[in-house]
Amino acid sequence: MAETHLIFFSTIVTALSYSYFISSTLPTGIYRFISLLPIFYLFTILPLLLSSAFATAVAAFFLTWLTNFKLILFAFNHGPLYPQKTLIQFIAIASLPAKIKSDSSKSNNKSPLIAFIQSLIFPLLISIVYKHKRNLNTQIVLIIYCFLIFLLVDLLVFVSNAVIWTVVGVELDPPSDEPYLATSLQDFWGRRWNLMVTNILRHTVYKPVKLILTGKEWDWVVAVVLTFVVSGLMHELLFYYVTRVSPTWEMTSFFVLHGVCVVVEVSVKRALAGKLKFPVVVSRLLTVGFVVVTSFWLFFPPLIESGADVKVVEEFKVFVDYVKTIYNIGLHEQF
Repeated sequence: MAETHLIFFSTIVTALSYSYFISSTLPTGIYRFISLLPIFYLFTILPLLLSSAFATAVAAFFLTWLTNFKLILFAFNHGPLYPQKTLIQFIAIASLPAKIKSDSSKSNNKSPLIAFIQSLIFPLLISIVYKHKRNLNTQIVLIIYCFLIFLLVDLLVFVSNAVIWTVVGVELDPPSDEPYLATSLQDFWGRRWNLMVTNILRHTVYKPVKLILTGKEWDWVVAVVLTFVVSGLMHELLFYYVTRVSPTWEMTSFFVLHGVCVVVEVSVKRALAGKLKFPVVVSRLLTVGFVVVTSFWLFFPPLIESGADVKVVEEFKVFVDYVKTIYNIGLHEQF
């Protein structure tokens, strides 16, 4: 197992070193992009070599999605890998889900205390699902899954930010910005939930599509919908990596539905020009409620039907038990 992990990480470092030393010397644009094609392929198949469901999902999210998309931007001198950085900085930023804070970004980084509390809540929820799932109402289980996904994304990016801060020494944007306080779908997807992914999709899909369709009144409509389509397809790919079963396209449908709803929402706002406003509390309840209900309908069913949720929960339970054992051994040695 240790040898497999060593080979896995060595492959990532070697591939990104090639990108740094070889691809970066080529002219910006199509030539650099072509030179990166073997790396795109490698990072697409690499997660398939892992046996753990959770490790496969994380590797696919980090490498197949985010790293590949960052390298696409790098090929055209855009994105977090440009301007040129040191090799260590390049590898850290390319391989981990983090976004360097811009001067205009507000300072709302998660405090270590909040991260610590979340790290306590996460294993507690895992334990509840592992031990009592059969006795719990299905809706309760799905609500717990919503919390687990939120906590997991926050913790993964928080840890990544800590690593990059240590290695690179730059301030980073937070993983999310209290998505449960979103007052609209546009606010939820554009400014609050999973900001790393939002930023990557904005620069690799939304802006290029708008640029291509410049001058068309409906350019933003196509750009928004295509952005959600790409997000849906990437989620579908991650799901396939974990389950290795044919896609049902429910996840893609979830994101397409939300993309269409964002377009409708923005169009209605523009048409009304601020004449109709819901109280903030109502807006938040409607927004979060819509996200939760549609996730119950389209996002979670393929995960549950394939048994992927059970596999991941079992792996987390083993990991949590291992950490508890190490902690107890440490206490025993001290006293």
